[in-house]
Amino acid sequence: MRCYRIDIFLAVLLIVRLLPICSAQPKPRSATPATANALSAIREADIKRDLFALADDHFQGREAGTLNELKASVWLADQLRAIGLQPAGDDGTFFQFFHLQRTRITETSRLSIGNRDLMHGRDAVVTVPAIASVDAPLVFVGTGTPAELAGVDLNGKAVALLFSGTAPANQNVYRFVFGTMQRRSAELTKAGASAVLFVSDNFAQGVYNRWSMLLERGRYDLPGGPNTRVFAQAPTVWLPASALSLVQQPGQRFTNVVNVESFSYPSVNIVARAPGTDPTLKNEYVLFSTHQDHDGVRMPVAGASTPGDSIYNGADDNASSCVAMMAIARAFVRQPAKRSALFVFHGAEERGLLGSRYYAEHPTVPKQSLVAVLNADMIGRNAPDSAALLGSQLPHRNSLDLVNAALTANQNGPQFKLDTLWDKVDHREGFYFRSDHLPYARQNIPAIFFTSLLHPDYHTPRDEPARIDLGKLTNVTRWMYLTGWDVANRPQRVRLDEGFKLER
Repeated sequence: MRCYRIDIFLAVLLIVRLLPICSAQPKPRSATPATANALSAIREADIKRDLFALADDHFQGREAGTLNELKASVWLADQLRAIGLQPAGDDGTFFQFFHLQRTRITETSRLSIGNRDLMHGRDAVVTVPAIASVDAPLVFVGTGTPAELAGVDLNGKAVALLFSGTAPANQNVYRFVFGTMQRRSAELTKAGASAVLFVSDNFAQGVYNRWSMLLERGRYDLPGGPNTRVFAQAPTVWLPASALSLVQQPGQRFTNVVNVESFSYPSVNIVARAPGTDPTLKNEYVLFSTHQDHDGVRMPVAGASTPGDSIYNGADDNASSCVAMMAIARAFVRQPAKRSALFVFHGAEERGLLGSRYYAEHPTVPKQSLVAVLNADMIGRNAPDSAALLGSQLPHRNSLDLVNAALTANQNGPQFKLDTLWDKVDHREGFYFRSDHLPYARQNIPAIFFTSLLHPDYHTPRDEPARIDLGKLTNVTRWMYLTGWDVANRPQRVRLDEGFKLER
C-alpha cells in the first residue's frame, strides 16, 4: 500500500514537472481557408509537370539575351494566361522588354606565351574587358613577395606570378580572388609592368574552373551601367594551374592584342496580376518575384546526368521558383485576396539582377502601390525539413511586419527549420545581395527572400529537374503563398523598418 502511494506521488510529480515543457510545444495548426486553399490549389503534380517542361533541353538553358530566354518567356506567358491571370506588362501584354548591354573580348583577340597561343575562356581569361596591345618579355616572380621582387626590373615587362592566398572564412571566394588580383595587378602596373599574369594555385584553380566560362562571356549591364565601360589599360590575365611550367620557362615573350566589342540584346520581364476584391485595397500589390533565365549552353562538367551534357537547365536555379509562382497564381485566381497579387518573372538575373533592377526603376504599376516583395530563388534542394528566409535579420531586415508574417506562415504551414547563418553580414557567400529582392529593398519596399540555399550542382549541367525534391518545393510554395495571403488581406500595409540601411 505504501509503495502504491509513492508511485502515485511520483507520477503526479512527473506530470507537474512536464507541464511547462508540454505547454511550450507548438500549438496544433488550425485549418483556415488560406491553408485549405494552399493544399487544394498548390499541387505537387502541377509543380512537377511545369518544372520538367521549363527545365527541359528544349529551352537550352534560357540564357539571358538569347532566343531561348524569349522562347521560355512566351511559354510562361501562355501558362499564366491559361491560369487566368491578367497581363500587367507594357501595352496590355504580359511583357516588359528592356535592353542589356554585353561587353566582351573580341574573338579576333590574341594572347600567346612564347610560341603557344592561348584561347580566351579556355586557356586564359582577361579579367576585365580592356583594349590593350602588349609585346613584352615575360618575367616570373614566384608569388610576388617583396623579397622575390627585390632587384627585379619590372618596367615594360609582362609579370607572371603564382596566385597565393586563401579566402578568410567570412569572405566570398570569388570576390577574394578577384579583389586580390585587382590589388596586386594595380601594384605591379604602378611599378612599371605592361601586363600581369596570375597562375592559379590549388585554391584559385577551383574558382577558375567555375568562373572562367562566365568571364569568357564578358560583362553585362543595363545601358550606361558601370559594366559597360571600356578602358585602355595594362591587361590582367588569369591562367589555370597547368600553365605554371609555361610561365617559368626563361626567355619567353608575352603577346597580347585585345580588342573589345559591345552588343545590345533584348531581355524581358513577364508580369501578370490576380486582381484583389477590396474596392480600395485592390489598387495595392503584393509582388511575388522570381527569375526565369539561367546559363544557357556551356562547357560540359564532369558528373553530369548525361556524359558530355553542356546544357545548364537551371532546374533549381530558377525553374523551381518559376513553377512555384505559377502554383501560387492558381491559388490566388481560385481565391482572390483583398489586395492584388502581382507576379514578376525577371529576365537576366544571372547577368547582374538586370531585370529586377529595371522593373524596380520602371514598374508597370505605381511604385507606391507595391506593399511587399516576396522573392524566391532556388527552393527545391537540400534537406527536406530546412530552408532559409533572408532579409529576416538586421541589417538586411527592412520590415519586421513582413518577417513576422513569414515566420507565422511557416509555423502554420510546413514548419521548416530555418537556417539563420546565410543572412548574416559575415557569411562568405553574401547571398542576400545575389537575388531579385535586392533592387526593391534598395527602393525601400519591404522585401524578403525565400531559398533552400546552394548545393554542389549550382551552376552546372547537373542542376536537372530529376534532382529536385518535389515535396519540399511544394511546401516552400505553400509557405510563400500563406505569407503573401496574410500580407494581401491585412487592413494595414506591412511597415518599413525605420532607419533601414544595408551594409553595402
